[in-house]
Amino acid sequence: MILEKPYDRERAVTYAETWALSRNPLFLNFAGRGGDCTNFISQCLLAGGATMNDTRDFGWYYFSPENRAPAWSGVEFLYNFLTGAPEYRQENGGEGPYARPVTFAQGLREGDIIQLANQAGDFYHTLIITAVTPDDFLVCAHTNDALVLEIDHGIGRSQINSDICTLHESYPFPMVSILFLTTCVLLVIHNIL
Repeated sequence: MILEKPYDRERAVTYAETWALSRNPLFLNFAGRGGDCTNFISQCLLAGGATMNDTRDFGWYYFSPENRAPAWSGVEFLYNFLTGAPEYRQENGGEGPYARPVTFAQGLREGDIIQLANQAGDFYHTLIITAVTPDDFLVCAHTNDALVLEIDHGIGRSQINSDICTLHESYPFPMVSILFLTTCVLLVIHNIL
């Protein structure tokens, strides 16, 4: 029996805005170790009530710097966990937060996640949406710390593209209409107990 626990978007956003420009001492700072962006987003998800899944290698958890899942701090690992990549779902039973890729037209909300990839499809950054305006999303992020930043300024003008972008090639999801990102994944977050 699957029980769905509500994701508290307001708490996730409050956490993001509280810690965007500093570090919570309860978690290792991954700056200088590949970046702190996904670690920060995982903290936001946890603050929003997401349930940890302590399945070794295929779960999503943080107990200490030495005892954590790759999905806690790795951009592509988090994507695989949240979207239920087959090897992850098979190994971890699907417990914890989950997400589905969406288009802008599908109504992203505060607390949802944006993951960025380069032209080759390699993921490199994770951000959390903290506000939605008629023209933009405002985000918080770590590594290049951002507190309620308009996403087109936070990503950089070099990546602005008015064409339709594709998701990472190895995932069989539909095209995503993007007005200003080269390649990205937009994730709507949910939670399973």
